[in-house]
Amino acid sequence: MSKKKNRKNKPSMAELADKFDCYQKSVQTPEHEVEFFEQAFRDAYHRKPYTLREDFCGTFAICCEWAKSDSKRTAVGTDLCSETLAWGREHNLAKLDQAQQSRVKILEQDVRKRNRPQVDVLAAQNFSFWLFKTRPEVIDYFKIARSNLKAEGIMVMDMMGGGECYTEEHVDKRTIKKGRKGFRYDWEQASFNPITADASFYIHFKFKDGSKLKRAFEYHWRFWTLPEVREMLAEAGFSETHVYWEIEEEEDEEETHWERRESAGSDPSWICYIVAVK
Repeated sequence: MSKKKNRKNKPSMAELADKFDCYQKSVQTPEHEVEFFEQAFRDAYHRKPYTLREDFCGTFAICCEWAKSDSKRTAVGTDLCSETLAWGREHNLAKLDQAQQSRVKILEQDVRKRNRPQVDVLAAQNFSFWLFKTRPEVIDYFKIARSNLKAEGIMVMDMMGGGECYTEEHVDKRTIKKGRKGFRYDWEQASFNPITADASFYIHFKFKDGSKLKRAFEYHWRFWTLPEVREMLAEAGFSETHVYWEIEEEEDEEETHWERRESAGSDPSWICYIVAVK
């Protein structure tokens, strides 16, 4: 068999790629999330948090990082996707030592379920609650989330916005250089209906050999705004909400921190946190 034929039959990088691994390398920074959860909880209650619930946890990388960060910390992750949870057990949970693993509990269930024990911090990251497309659905989820918090607890969500987020077929491209095999992450804003605020987004991965994982992940959400979400959190019973805006350091623009803000400049594409205090 010729070398040319061998090359032709060789699997492409996309065929060999692990979409969950690509996702974690492109989208998630668990160490940062844990640091922010502690900052937000300290701002609210002036002490350190020890218990976490990660709703829509996926591969529950944040739960694992939380358990690693302190020997007294425990984490609960909830998600409905058995495939994603199984990947997390094999690739994230398995990397922890036995003591750390014992402090991570994974529940394959709807996030709209009350569980005990209650926690200090409940996180719903990566715009995941946007799958609820009506006010009653979101408020119902927020009420249940609030019931899963201790008397002193916070709920943390990230939000995005800006004019570019409503532009159909806009693609944000980033090169991911982690490890020897880099790849490109493409976030496609495929559609937006201004009448209903329904929006569709896709994640694609492109590799050095030109092969692609198209629509490795897809999302069909309602595009909620900051004022709407804060109003719904209040209706759900939270005592106060705070927006944490990304602030660039004056000396190094690549370094940022997060501050509570009630006003911000117009930006074509932004990401922030909403923190709801029970």
